[in-house]
Amino acid sequence: MIKKIICRSLIFCTILSLTYACKTAQTPQQNASNNLDWIHLVGAKKSPTVTKTFNVKDYGAVADGKTLNSAAIQKAIDAAEANGGGQVIFEKGTYLTGSIFVKNGVDLHIGEGVTLLGSQNIKDYPEINTRVAGIEMLWPAALVNVIEQRNASISGKGLINAQGKVFWDYYWKLRKEDYDPKGLRWIVDYDAKRPRTILISDSRDVTLKELTVQQAGFWTVQVLYSSYITVDGLTIQNNVGGHGPSTDGIDIDSSSWILVQNCDIDCNDDNFCLKAGRDWDGLRVNRPTEYVVIRDCIARKGAGLLTCGSETSGGIRHIYASNIKGSATSNCLNIKSAFTRGGTVQDIHLENVTMDSVGTVLQVNMNWNPSYSYSTLPPAYDPQNIPPHWKKLLMQVKPEDGTPTFKDIYLKNINVKGARRAINVMGMQNSPVQDIYFDNVSIEATTAGGVQYSNNWHFNNFSLKTKDNTKVELKDANNIVFP
Repeated sequence: MIKKIICRSLIFCTILSLTYACKTAQTPQQNASNNLDWIHLVGAKKSPTVTKTFNVKDYGAVADGKTLNSAAIQKAIDAAEANGGGQVIFEKGTYLTGSIFVKNGVDLHIGEGVTLLGSQNIKDYPEINTRVAGIEMLWPAALVNVIEQRNASISGKGLINAQGKVFWDYYWKLRKEDYDPKGLRWIVDYDAKRPRTILISDSRDVTLKELTVQQAGFWTVQVLYSSYITVDGLTIQNNVGGHGPSTDGIDIDSSSWILVQNCDIDCNDDNFCLKAGRDWDGLRVNRPTEYVVIRDCIARKGAGLLTCGSETSGGIRHIYASNIKGSATSNCLNIKSAFTRGGTVQDIHLENVTMDSVGTVLQVNMNWNPSYSYSTLPPAYDPQNIPPHWKKLLMQVKPEDGTPTFKDIYLKNINVKGARRAINVMGMQNSPVQDIYFDNVSIEATTAGGVQYSNNWHFNNFSLKTKDNTKVELKDANNIVFP
């Protein structure tokens, strides 16, 4: 009897041990696929330890707003890294610079009273291999770069003014006078090489904190091919001195375990944007954006309080955005792609949002901006004698690979007033938008809008009031009944 009891006890303990081992062996990805517990796992896990400071003045920097300081600032950064890490500091003043590169263990601290001015000479931004607007190509480095680094930060209550207007003007001139007339709308954004302001690429455990950033020449902050990144307390003011094309606020691009919080964005394109590659090249890379938290933020003018796409090829999933205020933003939730892009956008949670003066509350389009999204080489050009990035965009994508999928979208505690249109959803006949959940959503809009090619919408405490008394027009939609 005693032997049987001991034997049973051993078997029971073995089962318990195996059960515990299985549970503890689960990766964060496995846990995250079933619930929202993963939202506590995002963001940088460590930051540089400041034991020594490196003053850029000691390396030749001059705070007169005229002297180009790229080399001097870089020397200070390199010295900090060689010392095992440290903080690079600036005395109060204005420092003109081109591209600089933050290294392992370094905190680039742009303190209060310090301004970094971006050079308006494109030659001060060396070309690097990177990804921009969904394809990998040679493109100017950003003003401030963290590339292939770990444990780095950019901090301080100072100002980065990228002085991007000269690059906006160049883009518009090139497009209107040359590219549009030649039928090259689809490639002009790639040929008008405009520097981003901050690039975090192929890195881990990086923190970007507290800065004010103005007048980006192109995207303001791009987090690319990176993981465990924190962007905290940024104020982005790109509509200073005009409205620059494609001046996105924060772009999370094929990256994971990202935390964005306490940010205030005023720009001329997408405010908070999730991307994962474009067309053939994006499908080749096939790297998703996943496990992203965006919280406690403000979206002012811009194309989307939360935008997924249009670069969706690698997939966008497990996104949680909460406690965001919007004012004069073109869209609340904007999901966009194209017939050549592919990828799945799924498990998107947008909660606790209040907005006023918005364009469209829910904007979903699988055939977004055709003149930009689809590439056709005019007959005057020899396909064998064009740049490599042109060839990438002209690569054919099979229909079954290019068809995007949108599903499992959750909107909860959303209150929008002063919208021009409530809903504009356009899926595809062979890929309807699936399973959108509305929970405690209140919308006041001029007109209701419409839904085409979408199935299975779920409503709990949903309210829609329109000034023109219209109802949402349904076409090729199944199992969608508005309350």
